[in-house]
Amino acid sequence: MASKLKPARLESEIERCRVEANWKRALELAQQLGQKSPDMISLVNFILAESKLEEFLSEHQPSERTVAKAKSELNETEQKLYDISRNKSVTKLSYESELLLAKLHYCKGAYQTALSTLEKSNFEDEKFSATTSLSNRHLLLLAESHAIKGMCLEKTALNSTSKFKVNEREQQIISCLEKAGDIALLYLQEKEKYQSSSGVMVIPAHPNETIGCIIDYAIQQTPILYIKNGELEKGIGRFRDLLRAVEVRSTQNLRLTLARQLAEVLLRGVCANTYITISLSPSKDNAVGPKIYEGDSLFVPSDQNEEILLLLLIAEAVATREAVLDRTQELNETRLHAFNNAAAIYDLLTITLVKRAQFTSLAESFERAMRFSFEEFHIWHQMANSLICAGRHAQAILVLNECNRLQPDNAVVCLQAARLCYEYLHQYNEGIEWSVKVIDKCNNSHLLSRANTALGIGYSMKASETKLRSEREKLHIQALSAFRKSHSLDPYDYLALFHLALQLAILRQIPEAFNFVKLALKYRNDHIHSLHLLALLLTSQKQYDEALVLIHAALEEYPDNLSLLLTKSKLEEIVIGPEEALTTCKLMLKLWKDIHEIDSDDGSDTKAPAMDRNTFDKRSLAQLTINEFSERGSGSIRAESIAASRMERALSEVASSLNSTFHPRSGSQQSWMLQAQIWLHLAELFISLDKTSEADNCVNETTGLFPLSHQVYFMKGRVLEHKQRYLEAKICFENSVAINPGHTKSLHHLGMVLHNLNENKLAEKALREAVNADPTSHQSWLSLGIVLEELGHHDAAADCHAKGIELELTSPIVSFTVIPRLMQ
Repeated sequence: MASKLKPARLESEIERCRVEANWKRALELAQQLGQKSPDMISLVNFILAESKLEEFLSEHQPSERTVAKAKSELNETEQKLYDISRNKSVTKLSYESELLLAKLHYCKGAYQTALSTLEKSNFEDEKFSATTSLSNRHLLLLAESHAIKGMCLEKTALNSTSKFKVNEREQQIISCLEKAGDIALLYLQEKEKYQSSSGVMVIPAHPNETIGCIIDYAIQQTPILYIKNGELEKGIGRFRDLLRAVEVRSTQNLRLTLARQLAEVLLRGVCANTYITISLSPSKDNAVGPKIYEGDSLFVPSDQNEEILLLLLIAEAVATREAVLDRTQELNETRLHAFNNAAAIYDLLTITLVKRAQFTSLAESFERAMRFSFEEFHIWHQMANSLICAGRHAQAILVLNECNRLQPDNAVVCLQAARLCYEYLHQYNEGIEWSVKVIDKCNNSHLLSRANTALGIGYSMKASETKLRSEREKLHIQALSAFRKSHSLDPYDYLALFHLALQLAILRQIPEAFNFVKLALKYRNDHIHSLHLLALLLTSQKQYDEALVLIHAALEEYPDNLSLLLTKSKLEEIVIGPEEALTTCKLMLKLWKDIHEIDSDDGSDTKAPAMDRNTFDKRSLAQLTINEFSERGSGSIRAESIAASRMERALSEVASSLNSTFHPRSGSQQSWMLQAQIWLHLAELFISLDKTSEADNCVNETTGLFPLSHQVYFMKGRVLEHKQRYLEAKICFENSVAINPGHTKSLHHLGMVLHNLNENKLAEKALREAVNADPTSHQSWLSLGIVLEELGHHDAAADCHAKGIELELTSPIVSFTVIPRLMQ
């Protein structure tokens, strides 16, 4: 068919093939043209030389490594181009031959020769505008010529050492590359317009195939050179100008790279004070350049964070769309290239969103990345971290399971999973299994130490929920053994020392606990839980004044810690008197209000605008305080209280919703539980002051928050017991035990109320349940002794009294178990 085409038609077909870079077809047509029109031999030779050069470049990117190959393979091509460039009878071919010849010299490493060739061609004197009719291929040659000049100047040594000359050379390089970029973007826009009008769309398999490595370098290098020269504002401006160019299919991958690079510059090199706002006016007057987005409806980021996030979301959209899902060997290199681009974007997105505490959005982004992240550990692990921060712990543990499958020897993953199981999911057996995995596989002494610490925490927590005394004691011994091993593996790890001291304190080995907690504070003197434990150990030795001094010192470092303040209030009640303790409670209510306000404005995507880092840190601290304090004062060391608290919370919400005036409360339930704990402590203080009406008011405040809480029923019973209304008190304590069978205080006071009602058999049963739930409660043992004595069991009563007195000698002012057992 092509053989029947007329010479003029053949010429136009050849030009079309040049635009489409279809060199094989262009060569065939050129040979046919040579046969039909012998006088067109110059064009035929030109196409032969051009196709040979372009095919070489498509296989060998210009570099120092390919110079020798270019010198051996392109000699004939060089001669052809040189001959055509000297033939001034074919002006256009002669001109373009000079441009191609410069390109060939660049490939051969003859940078000075390439510069001389470009200078002779006077290509920089060519005047045209966006409306000038130039072939697309000619535009590309012009763009490449500017780029080659700039790249040759970069590689050519400057004879002068003058700073002025050096600066002039740098500006000349930037100018060349900038012009190359502008003309190249215009070429790509015109090329797509041409292809759309002709109904032909060529989609490259590789992102650089259409643009070409020379042009790609020129576009990306210009803003980087500005920044290297200390002209940050111009560099950012150049990035923005390039991104404002109207997008075409062949610039999408380039846009992804530019958006990622600009986001990285804004993240690393710009702060809020030095941020340069976006201007929609062109950064320079340029007659030749790509079409840009214009109009009043454009979205313009108002600050640094908005711009970074917009850039990364654009880059993410392109990266996820361009992800290669085909996992065949042929596409392996392309798939890895696309994945690495996407991974870099997700890392930057993580930095940006974490700074603004937008964990839900981050988790959603990683969920989108899952479709092309098969067997990619880094993305799966980041996904798990984002879910943990977003509070989606049940999903996070599933993702960590997958991470463990991908990297079975990664100890960090196992320790993360163990921490989730202990601190959030209360799956102690699973947490122990994760800890054992690390111990079985890890050789690093520090990680082994932390793994044994995690194992000890698991055994200790499991012991807390075990009902059988023999099994509980066995678990406590296993926990102690794990903590001792952890300490032996890393003698200077404060965390191992702290947990060892806490376990010894729970087992009432007070002198040894003192030694280890002091060592923990030696290696980290600001560890709040070690300070708190030392204060409680002092109270177990009845050194209340010293404990109060220590609590005051700890509060100077952590003035907003409510758990320390509650212990302080308990101490003040004994050392100074209940009135002073009331003052501390007022301070606690004020602090609760501040914490609650921060917690209510939790920075979620649907509630409030993004927070700054300080607010996020405050909210994190508030959440830690809430989580630490929420179970405090429950009077139970058993994990049954966890299930009970969840049930009573649900029942309380249902009971509250039955009220026609019910309105959902802002903030987390843990925050309101914290307030309830403060009111209940106030009620206890008022009972000690014999102010039952004020105690009733405090209980009523708590009832409004959680009407079906076991602690509310317990405190109602306490007030009624103080008023000697034993039958009503009995009902309240029974209700409390019905909701939480492991609530030691309720069991103890139920036993005493039954004793006062002369129901000593039932009282014995309740008190035995209390000492079984908490064998270290001296009050329960002493009360059981009183009841057994009434029943005539004098020997058993004596044993109970002896046990109670023994425990009382080492009993702290509040249970050691109020200190959280955390892996940090």
